[in-house]
Amino acid sequence: MIYLTQLIFILDGKENTFHEFEDFAIPLLEKYSGKMIYRIRPTAENFISPEGDLPYEVHFISFDSDEQFQLFMKDDSRLAFLHLKEESIRSTLLVKGTKL
Repeated sequence: MIYLTQLIFILDGKENTFHEFEDFAIPLLEKYSGKMIYRIRPTAENFISPEGDLPYEVHFISFDSDEQFQLFMKDDSRLAFLHLKEESIRSTLLVKGTKL
């Protein structure tokens, strides 16, 4: 089992485009044994000591294996919607780990 934490930074005014991509990508996780454990949209008040820009969303996701995650990333139907992600996301920070 692998765990992914993703901090997502959105371009101003592109929230709807990002949601359009997410509406497709999140249900696709199941096809590859992926699970959205937490999807958090924090406000500025939720940060105690931020350093830099604040993320629009934070995702905590699991996959049975790194191989399943790689298959998800290469899925042809996901790639067909990837332009929405590229149009809406300024940057992401992805942290991969395992349960201790």
